[in-house]
Amino acid sequence: MSMIKQLTKKGLLLAGTALQSLKKNTTNRLMNAMLAALATVALSSVAHAGGHSAYKGPDLSGQTVTIAGPWLTADEESFEAVTAAFEKATGAKIEYAGSDSFEQQIVIDIKAGSPPNLAAFPQPGLAANMAAIDGLVPLGDDTAAWVRDNYAAGQSWVDLGTYADKSGKDQFYGFFYNVNVKSLVWYVPENFEADGYEIPKTMEDLIALSDQIVKDGGTPWCIGLGSGDATGWPATDWVEDIMLRTQTPDVYDGWVANSIKFNDPRVINAIETFGQFAKNNDYVEGGTRAVGATDFRDSPQGLFSVPPKCYMHRQASFIPAFFPDGVQVGTDADFFYFPPFASKASQLGNPVLGGGTLLAMTKDSPATREFIRFLQHPMSHEIWMARAGFLTPHKGVNLDKYSSEILRKQGEILLNATTFRFDGSDLMPGAIGAGSFWSQMVFYVSGASAQKVADNIQNSWDSIK
Repeated sequence: MSMIKQLTKKGLLLAGTALQSLKKNTTNRLMNAMLAALATVALSSVAHAGGHSAYKGPDLSGQTVTIAGPWLTADEESFEAVTAAFEKATGAKIEYAGSDSFEQQIVIDIKAGSPPNLAAFPQPGLAANMAAIDGLVPLGDDTAAWVRDNYAAGQSWVDLGTYADKSGKDQFYGFFYNVNVKSLVWYVPENFEADGYEIPKTMEDLIALSDQIVKDGGTPWCIGLGSGDATGWPATDWVEDIMLRTQTPDVYDGWVANSIKFNDPRVINAIETFGQFAKNNDYVEGGTRAVGATDFRDSPQGLFSVPPKCYMHRQASFIPAFFPDGVQVGTDADFFYFPPFASKASQLGNPVLGGGTLLAMTKDSPATREFIRFLQHPMSHEIWMARAGFLTPHKGVNLDKYSSEILRKQGEILLNATTFRFDGSDLMPGAIGAGSFWSQMVFYVSGASAQKVADNIQNSWDSIK
């Protein structure tokens, strides 16, 4: 049974709540905006790596491919630069329509029988729902095999793009194009250099570094869970990252689908591991009481105090948007990969938590099929890489095409990944992923046990079945 089929088996991926959409949309837009802000835009007219020739497609003159998606403003301009290369190479015409209400409109269009040829879904849950009503056209085994062979952590991307059709048969529908990374720890290089601290390569090293900072009289972490009505969500990202570093991908998938219960000992262990950081008064700026009360946007400020109030902050790629004015990412602030446990490395490798956009076919045509083949060519990725706001797991791209060193480093994290998984709370039912999971994490850092909060979340899940 595919991962997404598990999630949709009991209708768990219907829509979520407004709060869940708020968190997902806000963080996705912040990530895209931050990636663009970090880069120096320098687009060449038709970019391609020295190791491959430019894409040359068949003559598709007179054919049109319609595409709908969530990309707007700078992202829309970048995608249109990509489609322009396809148009030039094939003679086909691409018509892209971006909308901030895409997720509502695509459902209407599919059910009305008037979809575009391709839809760019911002997460796999909605795509899975559309596949379940035969609203998507399978991309086929050959495309799935290409992804498996040519994307880093290829099987993960196949899993994330595979959903059950109306008859219950698993089919490959989703081709991921433009992704983001959440498994990052931010720090100030000057502070590390001044105190002789090195970038940890394993979770054991990260814990040892945290202990050393405390021994030296400092505070290792700034952690804040505040986010208005969405308070608690930063803790869910911690737990998800830890689950990927302590359990196999199938266990993570089962947890997200609740075939593995929230109060399973393996999940409780992940929550307690988060607590090793967040519930340790010596580890956290302001002490444990500050964790639930500090707004996530204010939380990284302590990195930049003199002397520093904290040395590390775990957060996704968008967080520099909330750094103090004048901070230069790459010089004044930098990041490293949230590392795996050495004791689990041989089994779990280098897992990465993140998100991304997938293209799925909603109306078949020869030109549409060729556009999917075009997306397999490195050039279709490198054009957007040069413009910023884009990361890819494509193993064939030239990393030098990234428009900044920061983007290149994140791209390298993706290419070194052995497993990639989506933010689990975004895939859970809204009442859980944007409800009890958030609120119970706040309860946990306020003093409740991991067993208690896990029981409470599982009870809330049972109540909606």
